[in-house]
Amino acid sequence: MGGLLTELGKRLTERWMSLLVLPGALFLAAAFAAWTLGHAHAVDLDLLVGEAQAWRPAPGAGAGARLAVLLLVVALLAAAVGLVAQTLGSLVERLWFAADWGSWPRPLRALARWRVARRRQRRAGAVAAYERERRRSGELLASGTPGGGTDLGPARLAVARVSPEEPHRPTWSGDRMHAVTLRLARDLDLDLATVWPALWQLLPDAPRQQIETAREALERATTLVAWAVLYAVLAVWWWPALPLAVATYVTARLRIRSGVDAYAALIEASVHVYVAELAERLHVPAQGVVGRRTGWEVTCLLQGKRHLIDLTAHEPQ
Repeated sequence: MGGLLTELGKRLTERWMSLLVLPGALFLAAAFAAWTLGHAHAVDLDLLVGEAQAWRPAPGAGAGARLAVLLLVVALLAAAVGLVAQTLGSLVERLWFAADWGSWPRPLRALARWRVARRRQRRAGAVAAYERERRRSGELLASGTPGGGTDLGPARLAVARVSPEEPHRPTWSGDRMHAVTLRLARDLDLDLATVWPALWQLLPDAPRQQIETAREALERATTLVAWAVLYAVLAVWWWPALPLAVATYVTARLRIRSGVDAYAALIEASVHVYVAELAERLHVPAQGVVGRRTGWEVTCLLQGKRHLIDLTAHEPQ
């Protein structure tokens, strides 16, 4: 038991350092540079080093203790800044995925509605271009033209870049997550929000670990956006913080996009692979193939609506 607690404490310390203290310490260093140098001496390293040395405890009795206290205070301040970034990152995630944009305050809601409409127009244009390419490819094949047919991959990719399904959210990331819900409802008549908590209990350790890892990577990416915002605030007093904020934001945006895609794909694949086992546990006859009837019955049972299944028991599956 002692070894287990020691290992657990070690892992918690590592996570505390990597997620809070180290990023917070870097931000405190940038803040110190902003406070010391300002715009007038933005890249004066000699001034920065001299000011930093002034904070070093004077030699003599108790210098080591004062240095330890200073380092402890810096670590606590860094952790506090890290917690602020984590909290801001949660807000960024909520805004980025915009699942509840219909309940946002009026200015934000109007902006989100405009974005959704704009994205629907863009997707409609991309779909129309894909259909034109598909018809052209069919005509070339029908005419027997040598090398007839065209590569439809770029046209399909252009549609997916806008949204994998009809846009309902103001961002690509929000629609990528929502597309999983839409496809499962359309193909299996299954409500993901209802089924996922029960399905999660059945997942083996390997897919569960993959999903947790993808979710943590997504949280870190949204927290990186929060750090970009904090560095942008420093740019008011110290201009070198601005390119740092821009680089951080670009990195975060790329990570969010790839992280959302991986997370959504893992969830959708897990549902398709393990929903038959969930149906079996709930005594829903799947007969080897999970169809719309099976998905609907699983959803009804988990929602406590078995009476709906009893009412339609005479209908063919």
